[in-house]
Amino acid sequence: MKVVFLGTGLLGLPTLRALANSPEHEVCAVFTQPDRPAGRGLELRASPVKVLAQELRLRICQPEVINREVDAIGRVQPDVVVVAAYGQILSGELLRIPRLGSINLHAALLPRYRGAAPIQWALIHDEGTTGLTTFLMDEGLDTGPILLQRSLPIVEEDTAASLEARLAELGAGLMLDTLRGLERGELAPCPQDNAKASYAPKIKKELGKIDWTKSARELFNLIRALNPTPGAYAFYQGKRLKIHRSRITHDKELPRRPGDVIGFGQAGVIVETGQGALEITEVQPEGKKSMTGMDFARGVHMEVGVQL
Repeated sequence: MKVVFLGTGLLGLPTLRALANSPEHEVCAVFTQPDRPAGRGLELRASPVKVLAQELRLRICQPEVINREVDAIGRVQPDVVVVAAYGQILSGELLRIPRLGSINLHAALLPRYRGAAPIQWALIHDEGTTGLTTFLMDEGLDTGPILLQRSLPIVEEDTAASLEARLAELGAGLMLDTLRGLERGELAPCPQDNAKASYAPKIKKELGKIDWTKSARELFNLIRALNPTPGAYAFYQGKRLKIHRSRITHDKELPRRPGDVIGFGQAGVIVETGQGALEITEVQPEGKKSMTGMDFARGVHMEVGVQL
């Protein structure tokens, strides 16, 4: 089976490796986003998919606009186009090129969490379970008929990064099963129930600003959902303080305001919230590396009663 792979982020890495190593599949080309400036020095950085494709010695294409590549993809005559976290919207003309269709690996159980950030929004909404969907792409936003789905429990220790990594590993087998089922005519695409749809829009940086009047549970979920990027944050002495990890703890039932430091735990600073208390266990001050909440507190001589 001739495959054209479209992907940029981490979600598709195990799938690309599995396809490249499968005797049933020939990865004819890998399309990924152009190298982008990143880091403090704003040096050009390749996408994770490009790095893996280079390791696997696959043909790499990095167009600014994928929909201008219809003729190039058509010349390959792929049986299927596989898409995983590519980052551009595909035209109907492109989607119709492959014999078996264009298949997307989506990090949610559709029709829930359609959109760019399903992993983050599942964590923000305190879901206990998420999963993956393979579906035949149409011109809508994650609206095409479902092929296969697999569920995955969300655990308390999960961040967006760890959950994405676990979903990515699950996705490789799911995609191989999907392609085999399609090739053998064993899969019947199932239309999505639009009445049950929910949406997961792109995360904006402003979402990360901590509102201490929210409950400890809500803030715990926000912090882990935005780890590693763009990061939840508060301010201390006028400087932004990214908060990467936290844990829910008991407050001391003192008359404190939300945002007040009410004590110190083994690993972090305990802060009053609108309901309960939160121990801030990993932070990153402006211009510095990540550190434990306690190391930060010691470094700035933080005292009980100050506001974050």
